[in-house]
Amino acid sequence: MTKPSKARIRQSFERAAGTYDSAAAVQRRICHDLVDRLPPRPVLRLLDAGCGTGYALPLLRRRFPQAHAVGLDLSPAMLRHVAEPCCRVAADLEHLPLAAASCDLFWSSLAVQWCDLAATLREARRILKPGGTLALASLGPATFHELRQAFAGVDDYRHTLAFHGIDDVRRMADDAGLQAASLEQYPQVACYADFKSLLRAVKAIGANQVGSGRRTSLMSRSAFEKAEAAYETQRTPDGLPLTYDVITLIAHA
Repeated sequence: MTKPSKARIRQSFERAAGTYDSAAAVQRRICHDLVDRLPPRPVLRLLDAGCGTGYALPLLRRRFPQAHAVGLDLSPAMLRHVAEPCCRVAADLEHLPLAAASCDLFWSSLAVQWCDLAATLREARRILKPGGTLALASLGPATFHELRQAFAGVDDYRHTLAFHGIDDVRRMADDAGLQAASLEQYPQVACYADFKSLLRAVKAIGANQVGSGRRTSLMSRSAFEKAEAAYETQRTPDGLPLTYDVITLIAHA
């Protein structure tokens, strides 16, 4: 299915820049997990591709204190929230303004799902030095499956993005000339007190763009209440669950 346009993605994250950090608990857990998966290799220059507000940059700095860091994001508003000293660049992951073989580490946590993954992996391979490392976390097909289930009996609109499966990721990495060292898939679940809080959290992290097939008009009260009731059937002791189907890839150029 068609992804949202880059203009819509940029606009969504521009709006979410001020609220992202307060709503990104799951994103933080995934980021720490990806740091823990990094192999013990020397890194003198690293790229945080899709850095957002820069949460990963101090974690990477502690891991690689001698490295020159570049924080790159599609959203200038997100970059204005980056506090860690680095070279900040507003650009598209599919067209990196970096020289070939210029980085030891291409790092990306929960950004490539908004991109043409094959093109992004080719760009990552291009800018990595021989033997350089790619570390990324993306989202798989089961992401937000609870939302899809809740809206299934309400309307025919698309309420979530379509994400690549783990076999697609493996194939595209191979096609890009990257040698996968590890490729894993696991769930991360956030829980919310109620349906409105869950939807607000999705919007607060900028993940409310779903591309073609989306609803373009306001949802009626009756449709909202029907979806809310359907979601309530999935309630757990911790609240209403929202699953992130995480795929991590560590590979070498």
